Amino acid sequence: MSHNQLYGQISPSWAHCQNLTRFSISENLLTGNIPPEFGTLLQLHVLDLSSNQLAGEIPRELGTMSLLFNLNLSDNKISGIIPLEFGKLSNLEILDLSNNDISSPIPPQLEGCIKLRILNLSKNKFDGIIPSQLGELKELQDLLDLSHNFFGGEIPSQLASLTYLISLNLSHNNLSGAIPSSLGSMLSLLSIDVSYNNLEGPLPRSKLFQNASAEWFIRNKGLCDEVPSLPTCGSTTVSTHHSTKNHIILFVITPILGTLVLLGLSTIIIAALHRRGNPIEKKDTDIVIGDLFSILNFDGRVAYDYIINASENFDEKYCIGSGTYGKVYKVELPMEQVVAVKKLHPMEGVFDEKNFQNEIQALTRIRHRNIVKLHGFCTSSGCKFLIYEYIEKGSLASILCNQETAEELNWERRVHIIKDVTHALSYMHHDCNLYIVHRDISSNNILLGSDFKAYLSDFGTARILKSDSSNWSTVAGTFGYAAPGKSFFQFVLLIIVVILFVIYIY
Repeated sequence: MSHNQLYGQISPSWAHCQNLTRFSISENLLTGNIPPEFGTLLQLHVLDLSSNQLAGEIPRELGTMSLLFNLNLSDNKISGIIPLEFGKLSNLEILDLSNNDISSPIPPQLEGCIKLRILNLSKNKFDGIIPSQLGELKELQDLLDLSHNFFGGEIPSQLASLTYLISLNLSHNNLSGAIPSSLGSMLSLLSIDVSYNNLEGPLPRSKLFQNASAEWFIRNKGLCDEVPSLPTCGSTTVSTHHSTKNHIILFVITPILGTLVLLGLSTIIIAALHRRGNPIEKKDTDIVIGDLFSILNFDGRVAYDYIINASENFDEKYCIGSGTYGKVYKVELPMEQVVAVKKLHPMEGVFDEKNFQNEIQALTRIRHRNIVKLHGFCTSSGCKFLIYEYIEKGSLASILCNQETAEELNWERRVHIIKDVTHALSYMHHDCNLYIVHRDISSNNILLGSDFKAYLSDFGTARILKSDSSNWSTVAGTFGYAAPGKSFFQFVLLIIVVILFVIYIY
């Protein structure tokens, strides 16, 4: 009943419709409160009351709707607090309370909403600090928007645990301190807006921040970096009022710094002489550096050497799978990181450049909890490989082919696998900026995590659709999974199968 001119109050009598799974009545002229009786609609999956004139507090009874996965109360006049009972909504994926008058701190109990992928609390009156427990919402992917509130204190470093998050907006608050350097490791992040706060210090060292838009950082206390419109870190503007004090400080500090420099040079010279007397062969594995996937943003050569060394130049003992276009290796890297590396093998001496580029283009455009994550790629004249997150149980095909592991796939787990793959396909077909068709869905290309969560992989034959033109595709994919054609042989084969089935039934 959305997008109408309905007015008046929402009747509590809707609570008698116990089989309702969706109640959407947004963009109307409704007033009054949200009926607490809605908490008895235990089959409800979607509750959308956005863009009305509803007032009062959010009923805590809504916390009993265990199947709810989309709750949208945005653009109303709702006040009060977020009920603590919301922490029990373990199936909630979308929570939008933006553009209301909700106040008080965010309850830490929200960490119980373990499936949240969109959390929008912008344009309210929230205060206090941003709870570090938000870092426990590991499924947050599309958006975390806390902008236009009254949050104070520092940005919690725990937000870096949101490894799938694409967009983070903390603008128009009273946040202080530095931007945590750990946020630089959020490789899925495509935008971060911290403008209009009291932040200071340098930006984290990552590709996102170094290539960021200046609008993301304006109107802060003292942020500095090489980003346009931000001052360079270390530069100061000295006023005549403080010139005398600065001269005194320099007069005292300069001799101390000079002494420290001399001591440092002496130590380096002694160490060099010691090494000359006791030569030690330096190995690549002795290099101590930070997170591997931060390196991929800066020094691809170092990442390449690490993978070659860790896999002993792709020794067969590290191989965990093989396909038409290459082999997959389990590689353990420094900092206790494990990745899956797919090394392409050349076809008649030439690499399949089209499939290689397809995989890169597709996986750099999408981020979804049920699609395997691409960390990076390396290419040279004699070697090409792609670096993915490591999925523990491997392919669905390998599990089904083993009697012992196949018995672990009870019907409940199989249904969840189907749902996971469906969510991934729905995202690719409807929610991407550019729609993507996989073209090779098979049990070989569905990977299972330790908790039997399914991940779609292998995008070598994927096709990115252009919305402004017609799209045509030839047959692609694994033989046996392609849709049947119209040849006479296939038609006869289909008839034979049907006859045999009928004979078996009777």
